Parts: sequence; C-alpha cells; structure tokens
Amino acid sequence: MKKIKSIVTGGAGFIGSNLVDRLVKEGHKVIVLDNFVSGKKRNLSHHLKKNVKIFKLDISKKLKFDKYFKGANYVFHLAGLAEIVPSIKNPKKYFINNTLGTLNMLEAARKVKVDKFIYAASSSCYGSPKKIPTSETEKIDTKHPYAFTKFLGEEAVMNYAIFFGMHNISCRFFNVYGPRLNTTSQYGAVFSNFLTQKKKNKPLTIVGNGKQTRDFIHIDDLTNAFIKLSKSNLKNKIYNLGSGKETSINQIVNIIGGKKIFIPRRPGDPNRSCANIQKIQRDINWKPEISIKEGIQRLFNN
Repeated sequence: MKKIKSIVTGGAGFIGSNLVDRLVKEGHKVIVLDNFVSGKKRNLSHHLKKNVKIFKLDISKKLKFDKYFKGANYVFHLAGLAEIVPSIKNPKKYFINNTLGTLNMLEAARKVKVDKFIYAASSSCYGSPKKIPTSETEKIDTKHPYAFTKFLGEEAVMNYAIFFGMHNISCRFFNVYGPRLNTTSQYGAVFSNFLTQKKKNKPLTIVGNGKQTRDFIHIDDLTNAFIKLSKSNLKNKIYNLGSGKETSINQIVNIIGGKKIFIPRRPGDPNRSCANIQKIQRDINWKPEISIKEGIQRLFNN
C-alpha cells in the first residue's frame, strides 16, 4: 500500500514539529520545509532515520517547489512570522512571508492537485471582538500587520478553493501551548515567558491585573483536529481552533505556583478571548481533551 505523503511547512517549529510527530505515528511520509529562522533542528532530530525528509528553504522566494510537492496528498501550511510587535516594526517582511509565502504554497499544491490544503490562520483577525465566545462569523478587525497578513493568507486559501476547485481548510488558532514552545522570543506569549522565568527562578510577570482571559488549546488537541480534518470530506471551510474555555492569567499563575510581580498593561491587548468551537465540534466530532491544569502540569514537569 502506497504511503500517504504530507508536506508540513514550518515543520521544525513548535506546532509544526508536534504535527510531524503525529503524522509519522499515523504512518505518513513527511516532507518538512523550513527556513530555520525560528524552527529548530533539535525539534526533529528524533526523526532523522524515519519517514521524514527535511529541506531548508524559504517559501516566500521564487523557487521551484514542484519536486517537493510531487505526489503529495496533504499540505499543512504552518510556516510564517508570528509576532505582533516585530510586525509593526517591519510590516513588509510580514507581507512577504505570510502572504506571498502562502501564495507560493497554494500554487505548488494546485499544480500537483493535493487532496487537502490546511492553513494555520490566526484568531487575531477578530481584534477585540464584541461577542465572547467568538464564532467564525464575527466581524474581521485586524489591529496590526501580523493579523492582517495572516488574514490575507486565509483569503488567498479560500479564494483558491473557489477559483481552482481546491479542497482547502483554514483554522484560526487561538493560544496554542505545549512541549517545544519557543521560549527564546523577546515578545513571547504568556506560557513562553512563564517557562523562561520559572527556569531562571524569577518571579512570574503578570501584565495588568491578570484578570484578562485567553483561550488556551493544548498542542495535542490541535494536532488531533488537524488529523481529523485531513481525513474528512470537508472543504472550503473556516474553523476556530481553541479549547472553547476562558482562562485568566491569574488562574495560570496559581496553577504554576511561585512568586509573581505585576507589570503595566500593553495598549491594544484584548480583555477577553474565547473561541466558539461548535462548528468544528459538529463537523468532525472533535473536542479538546486536555484541561488547562493537566496541560500546565505536563509542560512544567518536563
């Protein structure tokens, strides 16, 4: 029986490498495309003798991608720049990576007629939404170049589905956490900062009063959703991918334990964030399994 071939762009990153693990477990032959700007070779080092081939390249460049995509069944497009502050400092770089890079991947996938193209979009496209939990029909309100370029990528993905009959799906990620989380970023998300601070025995820094909430989804729940989506007959759909639960920063700090300090709030940070996940739950019979308490214990006891 012929092996299923999957392309994972950004496969050496936090989310990408966890997805590669899962695809290998499912018996897929995996091609990883990564420029290793934020991805790390060590995230994939355990796969070097298995069904994984790794290519260092920049998907936003004019390259011939045909040889990597030939015979591919699925494309999981996770590559892109992911931080808000640098996107404000250098918007052009984000347009090139997040929008042009996505177009290049769509073109390569279209040429070989892949079965499914799944895109990692961002819940930042909602800005500060009026309705919590927020559904996929909420008004788009991009507040910075990162959110705008990720949303443009999603628009390209959905329009290619219409123009060329591709079977495309876009998943708007909420706050993903789990093993291999990038802790080297100066602008890291809450768990990245807490992990770094805990390692250095420093107090946990809480922005504002810590009552603000976020929707945290464990990486294992997210990769489960990706596998189910790839196997489904669904196409041309947009889904929120979160836990469907609100967790305050204070709750997280209390689970982790230790000293804490409060620092001033950043302008533009939303007060609340929570995904309405009814659509994806209904369509693929999926639900998050890992509670925030279990996820944090796994993360900090590694």
